[in-house]
Order: sequence, then structure tokens, then C-alpha cells
Amino acid sequence: MKSYQKLTAAQPAACRVEEEGAAPVPSSHGKLAPWWVGSGLLVAAVLLSTITVWVLRQVSGGWLGPTAPPKCLVVPESHRFDCYPERRVVVTQELCESRGCCFIQSPPLADGKQGVPWCFYPPDFPSYTLESLNQTALGMVGLLVRREKAYYPRDIQKLRLDVEFETDTRLHIKITDAANPRYEVPLDVPRVMKRAENPIYSLNFSWDPFGVVLQRKATGTVLLNTTVAPLIFADQFLQISTSLPSRFLYGLGEHRDTFLHSLDWNTLTLWARDVSPTESFNLYGAHPFYLLMEEGGNAHGVFLLNSNAMEVALQPAPGLTWRTIGGVLDFYIFLGPDPNMVIQQYQQVIGFPAMPPIWALGFHLCRWGYGSSNETWQTVRAMRNYQIPQDGQWNDIDYMDGYRDFTLDSQKFASLPSLVEDLHKHGQRYVMILDPGISSTSPHGSYWPFDEGLRRGLFLNTTQGQPLIGQVWPGFTAFADFSNPDTHQWWLENLQHFHAHVPFDGLWIDMNEPSNFMDGSEDGCPPGELDNPPYTPAVLGDSLSAKTVCASAKQKVSVHYNLHNLYGLMEAKATASALIRIRGKRPFLISRSTFPSQGRYSGHWLGDNRSQWKDMRYSIPGLLSFSLFGVPLVGADICGFSGSASEELCTRWTQLGAFYPFSRNHNTQNEKAQDPTAFSPAARTAMKDVLLTRYSLLPFLYTLFHRAHLQGDTVARPLFFEFPRDEATWELDRQFLWGQSLLVTPVLEPGVDSVTGYVPQGTWYDFYTGSSVNSSGEMLKMSAPLEHLSLHIRGGSILPTQKPGTTTEATRGNPLRLIVALSSHATAWGDLFWDDGESLDTFEKGNYSYVVFNVTQNIFTSTVLHASTEATKVTVGTLSIFGVQKPPSKVLLNGQEKPFSYLDNQVLNVSDLGMSLSRGFSLQWL
Repeated sequence: MKSYQKLTAAQPAACRVEEEGAAPVPSSHGKLAPWWVGSGLLVAAVLLSTITVWVLRQVSGGWLGPTAPPKCLVVPESHRFDCYPERRVVVTQELCESRGCCFIQSPPLADGKQGVPWCFYPPDFPSYTLESLNQTALGMVGLLVRREKAYYPRDIQKLRLDVEFETDTRLHIKITDAANPRYEVPLDVPRVMKRAENPIYSLNFSWDPFGVVLQRKATGTVLLNTTVAPLIFADQFLQISTSLPSRFLYGLGEHRDTFLHSLDWNTLTLWARDVSPTESFNLYGAHPFYLLMEEGGNAHGVFLLNSNAMEVALQPAPGLTWRTIGGVLDFYIFLGPDPNMVIQQYQQVIGFPAMPPIWALGFHLCRWGYGSSNETWQTVRAMRNYQIPQDGQWNDIDYMDGYRDFTLDSQKFASLPSLVEDLHKHGQRYVMILDPGISSTSPHGSYWPFDEGLRRGLFLNTTQGQPLIGQVWPGFTAFADFSNPDTHQWWLENLQHFHAHVPFDGLWIDMNEPSNFMDGSEDGCPPGELDNPPYTPAVLGDSLSAKTVCASAKQKVSVHYNLHNLYGLMEAKATASALIRIRGKRPFLISRSTFPSQGRYSGHWLGDNRSQWKDMRYSIPGLLSFSLFGVPLVGADICGFSGSASEELCTRWTQLGAFYPFSRNHNTQNEKAQDPTAFSPAARTAMKDVLLTRYSLLPFLYTLFHRAHLQGDTVARPLFFEFPRDEATWELDRQFLWGQSLLVTPVLEPGVDSVTGYVPQGTWYDFYTGSSVNSSGEMLKMSAPLEHLSLHIRGGSILPTQKPGTTTEATRGNPLRLIVALSSHATAWGDLFWDDGESLDTFEKGNYSYVVFNVTQNIFTSTVLHASTEATKVTVGTLSIFGVQKPPSKVLLNGQEKPFSYLDNQVLNVSDLGMSLSRGFSLQWL
């Protein structure tokens, strides 16, 4: 009898991989007893289960159906792994038992969602056996054999298991067909040259049935245990399940959800889809990565490198099932042990994010429906007139001629080149939208992008080898195949032609799931198992081709069935490369569809949200999730895209949006304007003030992005990343941090003048006044009138700020103000990265300055660790020190006495320092 086991840290596995790197040693028996069996308890368990079933049947109106076999009754509800996950099917006992599974009916959940599976795996369901396991230079290679066929077609009898101990904190496990090559994601991943010497994990195997058990050495916590359910590996259905050590699981995007996922029978589908963010739907991007917090504050992450349609089923055991319909099972496990390190380790595999140009971190303004370049220009002038900060002006598809890429409406947008010239004169930038659907209906010879793409064979093709024609904004369209390197050259040439006329600075790539207004193509999709696979994950529309192209469409690298989730990433890669070639500077690019490694090429906005308070609240979990995914340049449409934003909502949303790493106000056509100039003087002033606050913090924000680029730090950060042992932070998603030290607590409800937020243990300071808050780790009520956003600085930190201007260019010339927030021990630390803000690879080439600030024993020091000429152009003007316990008698700057002010709330201010950033200095108070 094969059995699927819940393993505790104290239980031995059937095979242990010894730490010294010796060959794996089988235990005395290669089969594992069921976790619910031991010391003769099986009979008692069956009797108890039978009595329980009888009682439940009396109170449930007969939901349980016929009495199930004893082997089924002993499986607790929370540990029932679904054997019949097909949607739109009423699972009967006959259907279930035809698969060799257990059938026990249970009532549906109150909200009508799927609850406990009626059809689930019995303990003795056939799986693979680990037939052999041999050492390799980097780990092990094994052979898995299935002797009884599973219930999906073309299941694969022999699998190859590859295990690589890549680093002390990273494990790589890959399962694929032992005999035939299969599609694998064409993503560059690091190749290690030697086996990890001192891994902080131990890996065990079950031989029969095959299973992997991964433990953290320091605590014995079981991180993965795949013996809980059978491994299934068919050509178009791959499934593996595991227990989880806790219920605190995050990631698995892109979805609209709380940051912490519910494990209450919750299925998350990953298949890129154009749909306004809605709960329980698969959205624009696919990120098969999760982070999990363990008891005690340790964390680990798991990444499945697979781009096929996929769903991840979560259940309260706690447990998780990966279910994908192609490719291979290619897992990376990251051991942390703290959550920041997990995300850094993940990005060591997928790549660190690009360093954005400084102007990308300014405020951006857009709408669909300006109607003309002159109307766009009027908005820019109004923003300038009220001296409201703005770096980027954008246009949606209405600038195009007939919504065709690389064209300009010569009547309504004739003055666009002049507008762009004017923006550049004022230190501002222009960003325009592009879609991947290329109009196919223009007369031959009249639309070069399509004619030339057709001539070079650069579009997605049908199974018959002809361009697949769908429908998007311009009407009938073909879709560029960005998996083809030749398409990158054609894309560049199109952008070069347009840039010669309209010298744009950045690009916004939309509709790149790819979106299609018809399902599949103008001719539908052909019969076959690519468009109609044996199993379709729970995608919106119940079809892989719903609102996109046929899965059978041919691309250069593979079929769309395999590449669909990569479409946005591949377009971003081509577009970023083109921007570098055209401008010779850091590219600025925002993409709707995303996949792991997206941050190397683009940022992301959270899609077509609505002007509702709920949408504003959901933006924070979205922000934090993309921080986990290695895409730090992320934000939502401020004030909402569709619908009409009230003045109160837009004011509160602008306050929150001023702290999105990517900050853009955008709305749709045929709604009233929602840019800051469109509201009352009071609201307009509140919006202006919070945007000026953002601009004052640009040196701090820019340094955070440098750390993200250099080592994978998060920018917008969940509180538990800094306080992982404080479990009260693990469910928080209505607040967030910038880096380690700035706490943002926005108002997210209408009609209130206060906000309640969690303040972790320690000393914190009001950002605006410097007044201290000493918290034991508690919820605190904060005053929050309509013109106020609650911001607090963590004790022990130093924030580099700057007198704000109305553009990043104007701001960068102003003096710096360093805000020192003393810890309870009167110490503090901070840093600043400074370069020219737009050149390529400044860090890599050494063209930057890096300054470290430190306070100890009433002495502030600024130490220049690396210098460039850019730092000579800026001065440190003011030092504000929060938490100085008693009034100083004097202040010395480099040993020379300096005037100062000291406030009753224990804030020391020293102005007119005039110190060049390129030179170190010290300041002492006595």
C-alpha cells in the first residue's frame, strides 16, 4: 500500500541526504506509513470516522452520500487533495471512482465557492517510485518510474529528477521527462559551478511513493513535504502537492486579493488576461512565486519556473497544489532566513531590477480622452500655473491615427511635436502608449509597420502558417512575435521613425497579454489539444483563447500555448532595448503584462481600476505583491481609471499615490477631469503639498531604487519585512514602508479625520514635526484631516531629503536636508546614492557618489565612500535631528561653532551648512 504522509520534524524520511555530501542513505524501509496510522490506531480511527459520518449525515441532510471506504474516512477534510479539479463538471461518485479516488460529499461554502473537494486522493493512490538516486558534482540525479497509468492522457512513465544544491540558501529541484525533451522557459538563470558547502537546509526523500521533504536545519521546520498527494506528470497535466508549515503565504500573482492569501480552499489561476482588476480572476501577469512566513519569524520562498497556464490550489491543511498544463516542474527554493533575504535570493535567479531614471520617480499625468495635443498642453500649463510638481505628461491611444501604432492624428495632435519640445524646455518628459496589435487592414504600401512585418514574417501565425488576425483598437490586427529576434529589429526601426518626428522619452506598453477583442482569431481556433487541452485551469472565460489569441498560434521559439504568459516580458525586453538604442539613456518603460524577471526591463501599473474606495485599498496589496516579484517600479492609477472620482477620494488617493514608487494619475475618456487642477483650491493645495513631500524625498527614494538594482532590496515594503518576529505585522496591508524607515499610513475610508494604524515597537517620529511616538507594538489612532497624510520615521534612521521643486530636474539643484531620527540609544544611520540621474550603468562604470551618514555619541558624520563630479553640484544645507533629549549648549561643524535652533519637541535644527556633498564632514552637539 502506497501512502501519502504528513511529516513532522521529528519523523525520519525514507531517504536522507547526508550533510557531508555522501550518497543518499535509504532507511530500513522505503515505504512510509500513512501519517494518520500508528500504534494500531487505524481501527480506532475508522470506527471514530464511521460514527462521525453517521452524525454528520443526520445534521447535513444527507450531503455525505453513500458510506465511503475506511481508507477514505480517515483523511481529514483539510487534507483532502482534489482528484477532480475540473470546473463546470458536477463531480459524481461514478466519475470520481473511475479515477480511483475517494468520494465524500460535503456542503458548499456559504458564498457558493468550492469548498472541501468531494473527490480526493486515497492514501494508496498510485504514484511514482524513486528507482535510483546518484550523486553528481552539484547534487543528485534520480529516476522516477510510474507503473500504473494516471487518468490524464499521455502520462510519462519515466521521469528524471535533478537536484542541485546551488547555494547555502538556494535549492534547485527539477523534474522532467527522462526520455524526451520538453519545452522549458527561455529565461536566463544562473549556472553554479560547485555544490553548496554548508546548506541551511536538509533534503530527504521517500522512495515509494516518491516524495521530497525539505527541512530548515536550525529549527527542523518542514518547508516542503510532497508525500501528501501523488505526483502526476502527463504531457498536458503536471501536478505536485505539498504541505505548508504555516498559513502565512503571499505572492502568486497577478490577482486582486489581500496581501496575505486565504488558504480556505482558494484557487489562484496564472494566465495573462485583459480584465479590469476583479477578485478571483486571473489578471494581467503571471508570477508563480510565493513567500511564506514560518513560526518564529523565519521565511522561505518557492518559485516554479514554468510559463504554461497554471493554477495553485491552497487549502487549510495547510497545503498547496501546483497544477500546470505544460513544460516541466522546475523549482527554486529560497531559504532566507528572513523575508528580505528570500526576495534578494529570488532576484539572484530572475535578475535584479533596472535602475530607473530619476525623472521616472516624479509625478506623471495621463488620461484617455484629452482629445487633442492642445488640450493635453492646457493641462500641463495648468499644472505649471499652480506650481504642482509634474515630470511626465502622457498620452493614451487617442494621439494615434485610427488607433494604429507609430502614427499621429495629424489634425487633433498636429502640435504634439511642439508640446514635446516645450516639455523638454521645462525639464519635463513625454511618454506615449503602444499596443502589440498591428493594424492589418490598411491598403498595401500605406502602412509600413504591417507591410514590413508581413514581409519579414514577424507576426504570430495560425497552424496553417498565415498571420493570425484578431481585433484590437484599430480593428483587425496581427500580433508581433517578440520571441523572434528579428521582430526586435523591426520594432526598433518603427520606434526610430516615430521618434524622429515625436521625440518621446518613455513608453507605455499596454494590451500585451496579448489582448484580443475576439476569442482566438477572426476564424476562431482549430480543433486540437493546444486550444482544447485535456485539462483547462480555472481561467476567466473557461478557455485559453478567451479574449486573447489561439494557444495553437505559432511563434519563433514555440507555440503560444507555452509562450502566452511571456508575451509582455518579451515585448518589454524588445522595447527597453530599443529605447536604449534610440536615446542612449536609461529606458523608462511601464508594462501591463508581466512575468518573472520583468523588473529588469520595465515597471508595472496595476491596470484598469475604478474610482472607488475599495480599489484604492486593494492597490496596497498589489504594490506589495510586485515588490515580492522583483518589480519595484509599481503603482496604481491614482484616483482610479474608470468612473468618476469624488474630490475626497481623489485627495486621499493622491496622498497614497504620492508614495507609490511609480506615481501616475490616469483616467478614462468621457469622465470629468481628475488631475489636481480640476478640484477646489483646498483639494488642489492638499494634492500639491503631498506631491511636494514626495519630491522632497526623492534622494531617499532614488537610493532605495539603487539598493533594489544592486541587491534586490524592496522599495515599498511590508511591515513584517522589518519586524518578522512581530506576528501582528504579518496580516497588515493597509500600511507600508519605504525601505526600512518611512512608515506610510493612508486614510482609506470616506468621511473620517483620523486613521488607525499599527506602529511597531520602538521610537518613531512624526515626519513633519519631529515629535516622537514610543510604541510597544500597538494600533494607534492618528489625526488625519483631509489635507494630511500620516508619515513616521523610524528611530535609528537618517533620511536624505531635498528642497522640492516642480520637476526632478529643478529639485536636484536644491540643497539637501538630512533628517536624523535618533534611536533610543541616540544612534542613527543612513545613506545616499547620487549620480546624473539618467546615464546608463553609472554604478557599474563608477560614475556615482555614495555617502554614508552616521550618528553616535552626539556626533553626526558624513563619509564619502565613492565620489563623482555630480556630487560637487549639490550641497548639504540643513541638518534636522529628531530626539535630542536636552538642549545643546553649542553645535560644532567640523570643529567650528555654528548657530542652531532647538524646539520643545526635542528637535535640533542646524541650517546654512553649505557643505558640498562630495566632501565628508562632522557635526557635534554638546
